Amino acid sequence: MTEHGSATPRVAGRAADVPLDLDACAAEPIRIPGSVQPHGVLLAVTEPALEVRHVSRTVEPLVGRAAEDVVGSDLGAVLGPEAAEAVRHHVRTFGDLRARNPLSLDVAGVDGPVTMDAILHRVAVGAGTLLVVELEPAYGPRPFSFPNTYQAVRGAVEQLNGARTLEELYDVAAREVRALTGFDRVMVYRFDPEYNGEVVAEARRDDLNAFLGLHYPASDIPPQARQLYETNWVRLIADVDYAPSPVVPPFDPASGEPLDMTHAVLRSVSPVHIEYLGNMGVRASMSISLLRDGKLWGLVACHHYSSAYMVPYGARAAAEFLGSTLSLRLVARAEERELETELAAQGVIDRVLHAARDSDRALADALAAGPGVLAVVPAHGAVVRADGIVATAGTVPADLTPLLDWVARRTEPVTACASLAEDDPMLAARLPGVAGVLAVQLPDDQCVVWLRHEVVQDVYWGGDPHNAKIAREEDGKVRLSPRLSFDRWREVVRGRSEAWADAHVRAVEDLRTRLLEVMLLRNRWQMAAAQALQQSLLPRALPQPAGWSLHARYEPSAGGRVGGDWYDALELPDGRIAVVVGDVAGHGVSAAAAMGQLRNALRAYVLRGEEVEDALADLDALARRTMPDDMATLVVAVVDPATGEACVGSAGHPQPLLVDGTGRASLADVAVDRPVGVGSGAPRATRVRVPEGGALVLYSDGLVDSRSTSLAAGIERLVTAFGAGEDGGPVDIDEVVEACRDDDSTDDITLLVLAREPDPAYAPAVVAGAA
Repeated sequence: MTEHGSATPRVAGRAADVPLDLDACAAEPIRIPGSVQPHGVLLAVTEPALEVRHVSRTVEPLVGRAAEDVVGSDLGAVLGPEAAEAVRHHVRTFGDLRARNPLSLDVAGVDGPVTMDAILHRVAVGAGTLLVVELEPAYGPRPFSFPNTYQAVRGAVEQLNGARTLEELYDVAAREVRALTGFDRVMVYRFDPEYNGEVVAEARRDDLNAFLGLHYPASDIPPQARQLYETNWVRLIADVDYAPSPVVPPFDPASGEPLDMTHAVLRSVSPVHIEYLGNMGVRASMSISLLRDGKLWGLVACHHYSSAYMVPYGARAAAEFLGSTLSLRLVARAEERELETELAAQGVIDRVLHAARDSDRALADALAAGPGVLAVVPAHGAVVRADGIVATAGTVPADLTPLLDWVARRTEPVTACASLAEDDPMLAARLPGVAGVLAVQLPDDQCVVWLRHEVVQDVYWGGDPHNAKIAREEDGKVRLSPRLSFDRWREVVRGRSEAWADAHVRAVEDLRTRLLEVMLLRNRWQMAAAQALQQSLLPRALPQPAGWSLHARYEPSAGGRVGGDWYDALELPDGRIAVVVGDVAGHGVSAAAAMGQLRNALRAYVLRGEEVEDALADLDALARRTMPDDMATLVVAVVDPATGEACVGSAGHPQPLLVDGTGRASLADVAVDRPVGVGSGAPRATRVRVPEGGALVLYSDGLVDSRSTSLAAGIERLVTAFGAGEDGGPVDIDEVVEACRDDDSTDDITLLVLAREPDPAYAPAVVAGAA
């Protein structure tokens, strides 16, 4: 057993302070190696002519012709007419070639007919495809058939079906795969979420040392290799000491692309992987992929030490069958275990929510009181903040402010962290004793948080995981190599809690959803109702008259409270466009309801053809008589798209901006009457003209006024934001909102821009953004 060593790989012979960047290993083009393993022959042929476009040099001892001479020949001239006709008939008969492999062929060899297994698939090359024919000497019982394959694994499948636990499944799989294939060692290798692997079962020769329980770093199987494992269930390396046989020509003459060997069973192996196996003393290997939802979940890794080892295609097919069956059983058993955990948590959640529905108790106290949320997920402590009250259960830090502030900044509704020291060292320092956090966010900075203590672990690796690769300097060049030592290496892991199980994370996600329902029942439905009412009254689509563009944005206040802001835009019967931005005093359902009444009434007035000043006067009268407790400001403009002439009226609302054709913005000289509900009774309207390439900008005071910014300063900021288009580029409405937003504002933000398209000979559009 080796203790900790250096964590940074370096190059022998270089200065000790010069680390080597090993990221290039993950970019190795293993799909297109340009060579094959020499125990078979690869040919890529056209269809339907079956003309050879690529061939491996291993064809030469088989047929007695140089690879360069074979390229361009008819397949029948290479393998014999009967073999070529059998291939032609096979590909015409069956659609899914990979499901019908192998095809038995009698190839016309140098010394007479040679029976070979042909494994067929198609590969894309340029705009077309090639048929890839891989030939292996026929081994094993004949004829190859599905019944033979099933009989080979029938007993193993019965044992898998009888296994009751994941651990039993692992053991059965390792034992049966070794019996099926004859390898010296067979391991079941399971990945964690970061693709570090652990040997969870093995069957081996008695004289071999045990690998059971050892861990291996994710870098041992880089991402591009994992993708190939997800594509090909079985991968064989018959002889680790093989000399790769090049494919001739290396690049397709028509497309200039190398031959894609993703699905090739003879595909040559990464030199780094070959050296890795050699360093382990392995002479031959085979892997069987274990998949869950199409993603690599684990591997059955087979190693042979005594010699090279060729596994017949039939045995590999049986192993693939066994691997797919094992994958289904492993996934089913894992899901059963997760379901058991979730069902247990659901029972606790039901009891917690029942207590939370008690309106006579504070919500935080109801959730934290035993057993409460601490029984939903195994943890050492829990914290609940709701309705301004913080309640705790179990063991929690004395000062919870840093934790609650951290949770409030999370962007995800559920955050699971098993190592706070890694994710946020500063916070970890302020929360002694806390290593893991599982947090659920609720509206208005409310939350439920579970805490776990540190769990010190001894993890045993197959070699130092921090030096998974080394570098050698040969002939002045640096070459990557895998590590040399696979000795048992102990690592003490600190600062981490027990990982949060997926089943528990899903349980708290469900708790969050159902708790939101409870919170609505506890009189918090008003916020949702007000939001729904306000959103329903905003126009779903904005008119886009010819030669004009209309853009609008609405954002609720920073506290999430629904205010009385609204905007509207509609096309009038005479073709003019009416645009409105208004703001009812107050927040919540009452403000949203008042906004809806005013919005609908103003729509009715302008649609029946009233002039702007008359519509404002009638709206003020309506508010005085039917809404005595409500007051609103608004600005309305009716614009003739043909001329750009606009009639603008304001009731206590900030004056709109007028942007000229060169991108300069200024306040429009518009008369401002008193707000609706306290109006003068005789409001005035002002006529302005929107020039070509210009715009009329309406906005609410939430965009320009706050506790830290005066109205005048806010309007100047807005004018400056629209003036940003003077350099010839359009102003983006979202950038304007971002530039003018004030964190100190407690009001909604509304911005509406009606822009007139420019004369094509002059400036571009003044505003950009989705309508």
